[in-house]
Amino acid sequence: MSAPRKNNHTSLDTPASADRPSREEAEAAVRVLLRWAGDDPQRESLIDTPARVVRAYEEFFQGYEQNPHEILSRTFSEVQGYDEMIVLKDIRFESYCEHHMVPIIGRAHVAYLPNKRVVGISKLARLVNAFTKRLQIKEKITAQIADTLNEVLQPIGVGVILEAAHQCMSTRGVHKAGVSMVTSRMLGSFRADPSTRCEFLSIVGNSNTFSVANT
Repeated sequence: MSAPRKNNHTSLDTPASADRPSREEAEAAVRVLLRWAGDDPQRESLIDTPARVVRAYEEFFQGYEQNPHEILSRTFSEVQGYDEMIVLKDIRFESYCEHHMVPIIGRAHVAYLPNKRVVGISKLARLVNAFTKRLQIKEKITAQIADTLNEVLQPIGVGVILEAAHQCMSTRGVHKAGVSMVTSRMLGSFRADPSTRCEFLSIVGNSNTFSVANT
């Protein structure tokens, strides 16, 4: 068995933990879960499942390896005095509920009023991914995205809205399908100025409404 990998996470809100388990240990844990579920991990169709699950987890939780501040580190100041709202809406995301480890699937709407500096639009989508590709609750994701954008760009205001379907509610527990949860965080002028907030909500309201049926 290979030596445990060191936890090299540098991103925000990542717990300071001991050595990260090795890939072999992670695959062994999946085999235990398969046995606990009542199946045989040596069965032909399951023999490679532990390795597949570990590879999938590397993709599902890649946000732990990303530093949100670094994503926003490159900005542009040559904007010809542009000072109107910048909105990137309908950013699809997939996250995982930290209570049940089942999917949270939805869309994010991110806006800010620049203060002489802007960031590339792809960076806003990457910022969303950096926080959603972790074990999360949606309230925390919303706050993290807004707070990081506010801290790094220091804009006049920030607005973030997330709407999503929670599989922990639709596939277990109360089994309520077709329900979406909306969270928001408004900072600066988005909180203090009703007209700014209304403009943002109006722009988002014209987007395609998230449909659980399409997830």
